[in-house]
Amino acid sequence: MLFAAVEEGAEKAGFLTTYGFDILLLLFTITIAWGLVRLLRAEKKNKFAIGFSLISLAVFLFVDYLMVLNWFGKL
Repeated sequence: MLFAAVEEGAEKAGFLTTYGFDILLLLFTITIAWGLVRLLRAEKKNKFAIGFSLISLAVFLFVDYLMVLNWFGKL
């Protein structure tokens, strides 16, 4: 009985932790996109920063895509 209660609590905590991480991941994606837009609008272009931001944004968008698929149970 005790182990069942602990297992149920762990499942709930895992869900809340995953959901919190999902929100954090979305916030990082928005921040990277905002930074990329600012870099592209800057008068003096930093090509390394633009390239790094593009790669980072691509990775985060792919992970966001997988995350949304997981939300809908298609992964």
